[in-house]
Amino acid sequence: MIVHGLLKDIERLTRVRVNEPLSRHTTFGIGGPADIYVVAESEESLCEMVRLAHQHGVPVFILGAGSNILVGDGGIRGMVIENNVASIQGPEPDGDDRYIARVGSGTSFASVSRRLSLAGWAGVEWAVGIPGTIGGAVIYNAGAYNRCTADVLISARTVDGDGRVRELAAADLKLAYRSSIFNRGQLPGHVVLSADLSLTKGDPKALADQIAKFDAHRLMAQPRGQNCGSIFKNPEGQSAWSLVDRVGLRGHRIGNAQISQIHTNFILNLGRASAADVMALIRLAQERAWSEFNVKLETEVSLVGEGFSER
Repeated sequence: MIVHGLLKDIERLTRVRVNEPLSRHTTFGIGGPADIYVVAESEESLCEMVRLAHQHGVPVFILGAGSNILVGDGGIRGMVIENNVASIQGPEPDGDDRYIARVGSGTSFASVSRRLSLAGWAGVEWAVGIPGTIGGAVIYNAGAYNRCTADVLISARTVDGDGRVRELAAADLKLAYRSSIFNRGQLPGHVVLSADLSLTKGDPKALADQIAKFDAHRLMAQPRGQNCGSIFKNPEGQSAWSLVDRVGLRGHRIGNAQISQIHTNFILNLGRASAADVMALIRLAQERAWSEFNVKLETEVSLVGEGFSER
């Protein structure tokens, strides 16, 4: 879907790439082409791109760090906006020993967590290994080490297709395990611009020590190489990796995709893997978990775009 009127308008703002392979922009290294691909470097340009796409009737997909998604081999129709709106304001005092930092939605959650923690701000140190952006963290209620975005989120600012900016309290987003009203489709057309996070003053050395422990654990427990992070949500009271392991799929390979030998809730792209390869592994794990344990494995990774037929 290439609308030439939109192309003309967008080209006034930024460079436009047509039929851009999304495999170049995802941590999985997988994905077919985007009809239109642009990069937003400021909040103003992001808002204007969203408004113009809506004006021309073109669907928009916002791409953050390219983690936690599997793009289909057919790619994404409409316009993909890479969100590079990286900023941090504060922290500023908000009474009762609480401080607020406003973080742009394209900011790396891991980077801002590390920066704040090492400066002596406590509250987000658990996020130093999360590979996505603040916007993605809000949408998916990202978490680690028994903490999640809901624990620190005060509010989020959004823009809709008409260019209207709103501020929504965290309670209004109905954050749940790896979900919010955004990825449940209850606030269509809204794009996250920034998030306000709650922090407290901490001991920089103690926070640095905690970060070092998180880093060491991640290096030991998670595989290197091209992947998207966790594939499955943990069923209540169980670990997804354990279920995948117990059904005999550790190291199992289909095409150029392989379930990790190190952590069985990760799938690796061994080189030129297709989305169909990955989906075949996902479906195999789901079928075996259901057959052997009567447990439904739900995907944590978001399936985006077209072309998810099996090999």
